[in-house]
Amino acid sequence: MLSNPWRSPTGSLPALKTRDEGAFSQPSKIITHLRKQKYNADYDLSAKEGADTLAFISLLEEKLIPAQIYALWIDPKNYVEVTRRWYAENIPFPLNFVLPGRMQHKQLERLRLMRGDGALEAGEEVEKELYRDARECMNLLSQRLGSNRFFFGDSPSSLDAYVFGHLAPLLKIKLPNSKLQQHLKDLDNLDNFCSNILSIYFPSETPEGVEQAASSTQEGSDPHHQPYKRHKQLLSVLVAVAAMLSYALLSGIVAIEHVQEEGPRGGSASIGPAHEEEEE
Repeated sequence: MLSNPWRSPTGSLPALKTRDEGAFSQPSKIITHLRKQKYNADYDLSAKEGADTLAFISLLEEKLIPAQIYALWIDPKNYVEVTRRWYAENIPFPLNFVLPGRMQHKQLERLRLMRGDGALEAGEEVEKELYRDARECMNLLSQRLGSNRFFFGDSPSSLDAYVFGHLAPLLKIKLPNSKLQQHLKDLDNLDNFCSNILSIYFPSETPEGVEQAASSTQEGSDPHHQPYKRHKQLLSVLVAVAAMLSYALLSGIVAIEHVQEEGPRGGSASIGPAHEEEEE
């Protein structure tokens, strides 16, 4: 599993590398490829259920996803305190100083394209409109799910995966601005739907799994791991120093001068501030 998109075969995440058809990064193309390989969660759906799947996915893309992008990437408080911080902590140095900002700009351009507004910026009116559409989408999803375990009975389909993939982050991430999150928590069946999928398919993400992972981490933090940790810290410092020195040389703050001296020792090199001596 990768957390660094630059190590991905497509330069972005998610990505699927195949033997015969290359690599895919768009979720729709990944799903299409898996269906060709007979991995199809919708095999037992009726024609009506298949049409409902396409309709609800279109509803999510039109109503929910723009609000999700805004909540995680555009809302200033959520972005600074949660999204940027999380990506900065999980992307290797020195990319963690550059990539989060680029990713935010890309998401803003994506939202502008989806809304057909090239000048869209964070603001109360934009937030109000996006969140109203998202609440409407969540209410329709809640009505369709009802008391069922999954959207089409007792077995998950691609719609369940699609809905979960967009609702779970909104439900589980602790956001400072939690208006959209609170509405989702008020819809008990969608809350239970996400918790059910987490417990079945992602047990390590449940409270019990997190406690076990934390316990394993504490047990594994023995003195034998400390030299490796110190080595990574030292390497980061050396890279930072090299970057600063390179910047100083390229910008002219520091220059290497070759000075000719009279005498048998010949020329010698010296390093000092880049300046010219004025003639009296």
